[in-house]
Amino acid sequence: MNVLLFGATGMVGQGVLRECLLDPDVRRVLSVGRRTTGVQHPKLHELVVPDLLDYGAVREQLAGFDACFFCLGVSSVSMSEDEYRRVTFDITLAAAKMLVGLNPQMSFVYVSGAGTDSTERGPRMWARVKGETENALMRLPFKAAYMFRPGFIQPLHGVRSKTAVYRWIYLLLGPVFSLLRRLIPNHVTTSEQVGRAMLAVAKGGARTPLVEMPDINALR
Repeated sequence: MNVLLFGATGMVGQGVLRECLLDPDVRRVLSVGRRTTGVQHPKLHELVVPDLLDYGAVREQLAGFDACFFCLGVSSVSMSEDEYRRVTFDITLAAAKMLVGLNPQMSFVYVSGAGTDSTERGPRMWARVKGETENALMRLPFKAAYMFRPGFIQPLHGVRSKTAVYRWIYLLLGPVFSLLRRLIPNHVTTSEQVGRAMLAVAKGGARTPLVEMPDINALR
């Protein structure tokens, strides 16, 4: 399996990249982003794209892939709806619309979030925009499209958030993560499990396009 990975420098993307490189079924990983990951591995190739709304100069390099793991995203904190929509909806759909023309047999896996609003009408801005993005992706003619909705993710194996406040939260909660996973298993997962679950649906599918936390934790 050849994999495209967007957002490999983010917390979720770091975990997904690790699992892809460890998986014997993955032959090649192409990381696409505005900067390199800093990771060296025989399977890993990197494509730096300064403008993630424009793939004209690199289009030919994005053909021949079986799966795309789209982990690129930002927190909505302190962002206007227009700003958040540009990153969350516009950039995601620019990539997806280009990829579906090049790789119609691709499985597209998008990292959304628990609480996403599929109606696109709710009071929470981020949830509406995520819902609009999910709905638009599921209308595209990919072989399959899956919307991952993780809740709280414990970073493992050196994975770190780029957001300072999140790093402090993970540091403070580190000693109690095991307890949380036992007490509220449907709300907590790990960066390792998210990566494994994304690979599992790319290989064998899932029972529904909306992959909620219980499914994420059950997939192997």
